[in-house]
Amino acid sequence: MHLEHDPSMREARRAAPDPTAELRKADAAAHRRAIADRLAAQLGAAWTEIPPGPASERETATMAALAADAPFVWSAQLPRDPDGGRRGTIDLLVRTEQGYVPVLVVRHKVTDPGTGARTSGLDDLPMVGGTPDSARKVRPQPRDQLRLAHVRRLLESAGLADPRHAFAGVIGLDGDVVVWHDLHAPTWPGGRSALEEYDTRFADRLSVAAAAAAGADPLAEPSRIVECRSCPWWPVCEGQLVATRDVSLVVRGEDAGLLRAAGVRTVDELALVDPADEDVPALVGMPVEDAVGLARAWLADLTLVRRVERVGVPRADVEVDVDMESFGDAGAYLWGALLTGADVGVSPGYRAFVSWEPLPTDDEARSFAEFWSWLMGVRQAAHDRGLTFRAYCYNELAENRWLLASAKRFAGRPGIPRRAEVLAFIESDAWFDLFASVRDQFLCSHGKGLKTIAPVAGFTWRDPDAGGENSMRWYRAAVGLDGDDPDPAQRVRLLEYNEDDVRATAALRRWMSSPEVGRIPYVGDL
Repeated sequence: MHLEHDPSMREARRAAPDPTAELRKADAAAHRRAIADRLAAQLGAAWTEIPPGPASERETATMAALAADAPFVWSAQLPRDPDGGRRGTIDLLVRTEQGYVPVLVVRHKVTDPGTGARTSGLDDLPMVGGTPDSARKVRPQPRDQLRLAHVRRLLESAGLADPRHAFAGVIGLDGDVVVWHDLHAPTWPGGRSALEEYDTRFADRLSVAAAAAAGADPLAEPSRIVECRSCPWWPVCEGQLVATRDVSLVVRGEDAGLLRAAGVRTVDELALVDPADEDVPALVGMPVEDAVGLARAWLADLTLVRRVERVGVPRADVEVDVDMESFGDAGAYLWGALLTGADVGVSPGYRAFVSWEPLPTDDEARSFAEFWSWLMGVRQAAHDRGLTFRAYCYNELAENRWLLASAKRFAGRPGIPRRAEVLAFIESDAWFDLFASVRDQFLCSHGKGLKTIAPVAGFTWRDPDAGGENSMRWYRAAVGLDGDDPDPAQRVRLLEYNEDDVRATAALRRWMSSPEVGRIPYVGDL
């Protein structure tokens, strides 16, 4: 907010748009278009769509539709709020007896299994506020509520909001219901409502922007957080943070704020902290001693330092490395596996269980069933020979999600295991998360991702652009998701990328089990 309103920053170098983020935006736009087309067909003459064009023309068209009491207005451009400094658009406005309520269309899940959400069907849009749903609970999506609160304030400024309540709706990825939020309800921390939270945040942003525009002392300074990775202003902030050796370079978010409040503003100062000092605040993201160790590693330009004197990884006679590739929330199209170790009568090496039908597809059930059958077959063959077995992944959250989701979604299909069977495997010693082992035994000053850690063990990927974000783009081309012919070269690229991922996990595990790992400095010696 500061940088966008600081006149001296107009010529500053910014990061290029993230291609994957641009694809996500395009997917979100396509999802909104699909929902709009469904609603337009359903509502007929009651449907009004504001055409593309300059904002002033769209605002005029929107106000004309609202003045005519149009029941449903899509892609509305609301009038600027001259007093509050607001402007904005909303996907859908729904007419009530006394005004309009906003509805947002998003390409992410907005509910989870459970109870308590207030929903109405898409064919029941005028039923503002919905009714309690016995099958769904609200999935927390704070950004959605803040966007809706912004539009609510715009509607109030224009005298268009229904004064009887502050309901606002969201249509999510599944596109089957509207989830209704009461923006007056005390659902935020401290008993605040979404509107109260929004008002506080918006006033803060206005103050920051006004100070920047006037050249006054800045009310905001850079501090690294997770979102910095995709922010176009990161090159500007990174330069400032490195120049000042800011403490947020080794700890993030709330921890950086806690340390600054205690007088620890730089990495150098953090490296000198005595973790036993009672004046040092307890941190949220990590123990203080780990933060101090990270600071010392950063100063020594070390990617890794050992947290423990002796590093180890559980091994087995028969080992399988597993890596899954998914496309957003649409499904898991590829399960890759690398078999190494003792002979169990199954060909060793890498194999891929893949569906090249565009997700979502029932063919995903086939590829998953084949993967599961193969994996359990290797496990059983090892046991039959009296050999130990273990399967490995790197950060089990993704694999576990799709192991369980696939068992649930395709229940009853040929070869699909019961969910209880999958859960038993995940919770057994046969399934090992190497990421957790790295986290527990090392401090990682540049992150814990496999692409960062495996090179320390001597592994390199064949593709210089290998990465989860880029693989999304490759997948679109591989299956012709954008209307082009499927690209066989991108399929090969994805298979090689997946194979390198499982080989990287194997290489990292072997390295962690070898004397070579002892060459990594121990944090106690820094």
